[in-house]
Amino acid sequence: MSDLPIEVFDNPQPGRDYVIEHTSEEFTSVCPVTGHPDFGTIVLRYVADEKCIELKSLKIYYQGFRNRGIYYEAVTNTILDDLVAKSAPRWMEIETHWAGRGGISSVIKARHDG
Repeated sequence: MSDLPIEVFDNPQPGRDYVIEHTSEEFTSVCPVTGHPDFGTIVLRYVADEKCIELKSLKIYYQGFRNRGIYYEAVTNTILDDLVAKSAPRWMEIETHWAGRGGISSVIKARHDG
């Protein structure tokens, strides 16, 4: 996973459990069936261990999905796997909210319990 653009920095309070939450409201990917864009909001929640995720690199990582044909479920689980691999959190949850299409909107959640 070292080729991912995600950067980390030292947790300023590694002895304390505290929840970090980041929300990205401009996530886009592509439906692998129709080729149409999918618009979503990504909510990342985690309790860091030794490392925290740097936000600019997280934004660049998310932008890497912009032209990628991938299902909602795969997006959610891929993000979780990649962020866990880079930051080794005590706990992490990814929640994705997808804009409605054909009258159906979706929310996908994936969780890592260190």
